[in-house]
Amino acid sequence: MLIVGIDIAKRSHEAALVRESGEVIGKTFKFANSCAGFNLLTRRIAEAAPDEDVEIGMEATGHYWLPLYARLRKEGYRVHVINAVQSDALRGLYIRQAKTDSRDAFIIAEVIRFGRYAETSTSPEDLYALRELSRHRFYVVDCVSDLKRKVIALLDQVFPEYETLFSDMFGVTSSELLLTYTTPEDILAVDTDKLCQLLNTASRGRLGQAKAEEIKNAAANSFGMLLASDSIGLLIRQYIEQIRFVETQIAEIERAIERLMVSFDTQLTTITGIGPTLAAAILSEIGDIKRFESPAKLAAFAGIDPTTKQSGEFVGTQSKMSKRGSPYLRRAIWLASAIAAFRDPAIMVLYQRKRAEGKHHNTAIGHVCRKMISIIFAVLRDNKPYIPHISG
Repeated sequence: MLIVGIDIAKRSHEAALVRESGEVIGKTFKFANSCAGFNLLTRRIAEAAPDEDVEIGMEATGHYWLPLYARLRKEGYRVHVINAVQSDALRGLYIRQAKTDSRDAFIIAEVIRFGRYAETSTSPEDLYALRELSRHRFYVVDCVSDLKRKVIALLDQVFPEYETLFSDMFGVTSSELLLTYTTPEDILAVDTDKLCQLLNTASRGRLGQAKAEEIKNAAANSFGMLLASDSIGLLIRQYIEQIRFVETQIAEIERAIERLMVSFDTQLTTITGIGPTLAAAILSEIGDIKRFESPAKLAAFAGIDPTTKQSGEFVGTQSKMSKRGSPYLRRAIWLASAIAAFRDPAIMVLYQRKRAEGKHHNTAIGHVCRKMISIIFAVLRDNKPYIPHISG
């Protein structure tokens, strides 16, 4: 059997060829991250092992491994995508531990040869797709939030009383009103019956004459500025249209995430505060939980571990999140913790204790995040449902 270790980089990769016996075949060689480079790799493999089975190993480095992985799989090669932690363990056995491409390619081959890697049931392609979808969802959610802030800022100028008219300024009825009659001048110019009809249709019969009169009265007594109100009205309408469009994209992304999550055997959604979308973000950022020896290691990866200020013999008593590592994982855990702090009986105890100690809400949620990390670690490690436990 021929074993191929590949060290992944952006422009070109490095390959080492090793037989099952440990015999190294020639020197390591570079090949470009291109069709020509791929042809060079397969030619060298064919020359070294014309009639032998071939196994290939590579580390999941960023997204640069994906094209090569996909091509090799298409050609029928057996490819192992290993975690850097697994190759680091073997790298520590070597006296010279300087990191070079040639040494790394050889070490990856040795990891495969010795069988010192753990295969996961998770497809690398599915995990990558899930991560890209989850990260993009965070991006478009932020886009919607930014658009809403812009609408609020403009309404504060032309119609400051508007925020009191609806419990959700960006709900279906309010959005339809802003798209049709945006400024106080627009509302005063329309007949009350026509305004009533719009509200009744948009709200599916919940709102009618009384709400129309309330809106008319607010418009008549508005302290909003008249300067450039037509232009600002145009901007508000366009922002509302963009919000609607992006929200349809978010819904489409969430449907794709839910479909993809079916292929993952995970109990993350049994944890209070973690639904399918947050589970997807957490799972795709963590990947194989075997990469982490303990909850503390996972917390460090998420940037939720505390930092301590130290100078000489002085050690600071107040610590904050280091905010290193994956910002996407940290955000997902924070969102889940903010829900669990008020819904999970075990986590509520921790949150309330920290608040009773005089901690700010955000500081208390930070403590909940570290608890949440431990729960996530245990659930992924054991693949068992989460059951709240109140120590007592």
